[in-house]
Amino acid sequence: MNSDNHRTIIPATALDKSASGFSVAFNKRLQRRYRAEQRFKWLGIAAIFSALAFLAFLLTTVIGDGASAFRQTVIQLEISFDKEEFTQEDLLQADYQRLVKTALSERFPEVAGRQDKRLLYDLVSSGASYKLLNMVRDNPKLIGSRQTIWVPANDDVDMLIKGKIDMDQPEGNRRIKDRQFQWISSIREAGQVELRFNRAFFTNGDSREPELAGIRGAIKGSFYTLLITLLLSFPIGVAAAIYLEEFAPDNRFTAFIEVNINNLAAVPSIIFGLLGLAIFINFWGVPRSTPLVGGLVLTLMTLPTIIIAARASLKSVPPSIREAALGVGASKIQTVFHHVLPLALPGMLTGTIIGMAQALGETAPLLMIGMVAFIVDVPGSITDPAAALPVQIYLWADSPERAFTEKTSAAIMVLLGFLVIMNALAVFMRKKFEITW
Repeated sequence: MNSDNHRTIIPATALDKSASGFSVAFNKRLQRRYRAEQRFKWLGIAAIFSALAFLAFLLTTVIGDGASAFRQTVIQLEISFDKEEFTQEDLLQADYQRLVKTALSERFPEVAGRQDKRLLYDLVSSGASYKLLNMVRDNPKLIGSRQTIWVPANDDVDMLIKGKIDMDQPEGNRRIKDRQFQWISSIREAGQVELRFNRAFFTNGDSREPELAGIRGAIKGSFYTLLITLLLSFPIGVAAAIYLEEFAPDNRFTAFIEVNINNLAAVPSIIFGLLGLAIFINFWGVPRSTPLVGGLVLTLMTLPTIIIAARASLKSVPPSIREAALGVGASKIQTVFHHVLPLALPGMLTGTIIGMAQALGETAPLLMIGMVAFIVDVPGSITDPAAALPVQIYLWADSPERAFTEKTSAAIMVLLGFLVIMNALAVFMRKKFEITW
């Protein structure tokens, strides 16, 4: 009998099962699982791009608001250093503000009324008199001469020149009046108004006048504070990590210390500020609002981070290094300090830099110890009253003047620049000194 007449008919489900090795139901579940994994992948990518978009929006806003702060409006005046104004030997006694007012009155002789003169004089910053004082102090031969000098403009004029005041609004809703706008337009047409690099932003301390305010005092205060923090936290943190990792016995007391160190790393920073207020200021009597007490407080906050990073670096050193050193007759201390510590030091430095970067951006603990005070003078030592860069940003953000808004964004740009540099330094050191075992 021909075998073709006796073919066996195999069901389709059996064919599917034999082709894939699994049942149809299992294949459907497997496809659903693949689709779910694909959706999760795309959700992750979308989350990353969303985060990057928000970060780009934040940076664009900060840079857009703060870039203009690096330029300052200056006005050209013809200043006559009349000898009648310098009748006393002390140059500080001269009325430099009157010299500025005289120059403005000569530039606009038609201005007569008291109110109009006040509006006219408001075009120039009060810092113009300090500039004239410094010029005469550096070169007394200017007395009796007539000089063309560029002086800083008032903050409202600066905002107008930068296009941040809408003159289409009613006069009562804006700080620049119509008469002032006419005078500014006149000197602009004469080429006596310019936008120049704002050196005062980097060389001056804080000020009530936005056009005179700078970040030099805040930068020096942050530098002294971080210097104290580094000098205290690094040796103490490394010593604690070496003891806990290499010498401490394995008992309940050591375990208790390790748990508390890990917990302290997660404590809100304001708690360290309260601790510093209670111990360093109220009990020890350390002066408030100084880099010394700020460094002590940030040391408490940074220590857990440095200890954890240092212990991780010590653990990364292979046990064979210790065994080899002990095998050739080295003592326990010699093994740790001559062999293990040098190999773990790059990782310790990386963790320290990251901890210092965290301390640089902290504001809450410094507010608790009084570094929120208005400090005009630039600190000269760790015991002088000072502000820190994050606190300076906080103070300017609370100021009502429109010009302080761009100052705030510019200070944020400087702070972000320092943080990026410190984190880049940590990455560089990790890559350069990293040892692969």
